[in-house]
Amino acid sequence: MDIRAGIIAAIVLSVLGSLLVFRAGYRAWLSARKLTFYRIKRQRERGGIYTMLVALVLLSGSVLLYVYGEPVAYQYFPPSLTPSLIPTTTLSPTITLSPTITLSPTITNTPSVSDTPTITPTPFIPLAIEVLFESEVTPNPNAVFSQLQFTLNCENFNDFETATVFQNPVRYMCAVFTYDQMIPGSQWTALWYRDRQLVHYDTIPWDGEVGGYGFTEWEAPAEEWLPGTYDVQIFVGLEWKVVGQFILQGDSPTRIPTVTLTPSRIPSLTRTPTVTKTPLPPKPASATVTP
Repeated sequence: MDIRAGIIAAIVLSVLGSLLVFRAGYRAWLSARKLTFYRIKRQRERGGIYTMLVALVLLSGSVLLYVYGEPVAYQYFPPSLTPSLIPTTTLSPTITLSPTITLSPTITNTPSVSDTPTITPTPFIPLAIEVLFESEVTPNPNAVFSQLQFTLNCENFNDFETATVFQNPVRYMCAVFTYDQMIPGSQWTALWYRDRQLVHYDTIPWDGEVGGYGFTEWEAPAEEWLPGTYDVQIFVGLEWKVVGQFILQGDSPTRIPTVTLTPSRIPSLTRTPTVTKTPLPPKPASATVTP
């Protein structure tokens, strides 16, 4: 019998005992009403009441034993681990194939240059974006943000599908988060990186509430969503709060250049009159009169 079973048995016996004692005291109290002598009657009533009070004390002890009995018992008798039987696996004999061809060792190419892990820098706001700050409200350093959840549609914060891997073509992406202790009017910034290259950013004074749901989004033509690893960084003031990451797979569609046909003028032929010289017919010879 373990501690739990012993405590349950003690509770059951205590409840039964208290019921029996209460029954005996109640019967003694009722029997005192039939007595004639006043002193004996009072003694019998007093004894019955005391017996019923003892029964109530026993019942209270049963309740205390139910609530605190097991934790107190474990403090003095900590439970020990009971080893469980682990079934053993019986190996069946297998047929061993004897090799007929001995493979000659091959030369393993040892890389001459080993890649050493690089240190991931702490996110920061580039100076070119910092100069765009407009807010004069001091941000709350205790503002907190949840992890970013990426989705292709964030019209309804109570019902949207999240993922960390997406397939092209993509034209819109939204990062949803919850926040708390934000000060309206304080500057906040969202930076979108693709393979550590900044491709999009938002930096505006906070126009939301102190706490609730928020999001940052990016909408661009499909050919600008190149495959790679995207990181989205959230800042309040100059303090970094949270970073989320998703992967975009598949080639983005290629922009097809449009050809505009411009009508060209065909030069017209202008006929220029030419002068053609026609030879005159020869004059006839004049007759000579001889006297």
